[in-house]
Amino acid sequence: MGKIAQIEYFRVPPRWLFVKITDDAGNVGWGEASLEGHTQAVEGCLDAWISQYTGMEADEIEQIWQKSWRMGFYRGGPVFMSALAARKIGLPIYELLGGKVRDTIKVYAWIGGDRPSDVKTQALSRKAQGFTAVKMNGTEDLGWLDSPSALDACVERVQTVKSTGMDAGVDFHGRVHRPMAKQLATLLAPHRPMFIEEPLLSEHIEGIKEFSRSVSCPVALGERLHSRWDFKPFLEAACVDIIQPDISHVGGISELRRIATMAEAYDVPIAPHCPLGPIALAANIQVDAVTANFAIQEMSLGIHYNTGGHDLLTYIKNPEIWDVKDGYIQLMKGPGLGIEIDEERIRALSKGAEPWVSPGFVGPGGELREW
Repeated sequence: MGKIAQIEYFRVPPRWLFVKITDDAGNVGWGEASLEGHTQAVEGCLDAWISQYTGMEADEIEQIWQKSWRMGFYRGGPVFMSALAARKIGLPIYELLGGKVRDTIKVYAWIGGDRPSDVKTQALSRKAQGFTAVKMNGTEDLGWLDSPSALDACVERVQTVKSTGMDAGVDFHGRVHRPMAKQLATLLAPHRPMFIEEPLLSEHIEGIKEFSRSVSCPVALGERLHSRWDFKPFLEAACVDIIQPDISHVGGISELRRIATMAEAYDVPIAPHCPLGPIALAANIQVDAVTANFAIQEMSLGIHYNTGGHDLLTYIKNPEIWDVKDGYIQLMKGPGLGIEIDEERIRALSKGAEPWVSPGFVGPGGELREW
């Protein structure tokens, strides 16, 4: 046992927010509070509530989670608590979650960027890195009713990627509105995408129900949902085939585990969303390791958001743990999260780091479009 003595956070490039907790015995745990495009808002919440956590028992993870949830803020905390507890006894977090059910983790990488292009070259590059699956944005920004040629271009890109022998998930990213979503899914179906992600924005559950009944491609979503209660209506409606909770959005390891277990009861696999940093990925992998209905893990190595020479491996001292071979990485066996944080580099690069702002899209008439 030990009480929380200090909580620090670090804004680091390209767009991540790391949190460090130290207990009164000097034990340390790390979490990731990244929320894309809202760094300063998260920092403000952390500033307001650090005093609420300081002095609490660091091992009382569920109590801290409940307090965080009921206070309406839970980013970063539940991960670093689990990491601290596991490191204190020298075990991986997955050993505290019931033990692993797999030794390797299937992963996929991103290609194409926000305005997808040059996908064949990028797919072949990913293949050379050891990946067997990728994800790509299906389209650029679209109007509510856009030109059919925009859909044709998406189909051509998917055909091109599939011709390399790679599996491809297609992310609509909520950019495709109801009048065009079914058209695009119908055109893509013969090419058997791994999944169609966010065919509509998650708030349109009635539209997603109709969409899922009219297409043969697996429907995936979840990055904009924030708790098991948000996922519940989609599972009950049987309108989603794969869920994609984001560990930094849903409240950490314990809530991701609960969401995965709930989904298993509906015969729905999880493919956690993670275009974020190394701490978020490591935390996801701890849950993936113990989850029977785990399918595949998003990995942000080389994603288009990672600019300025800062990438997934920048802040860890043991990058070899994420070598990809035949589409899989080995399960980490080190204590806690299984990664060795380069705190010196984090502190150095956090000085003067600018918050990342979502780029946003504007249509030809000046109207805002979904990014």
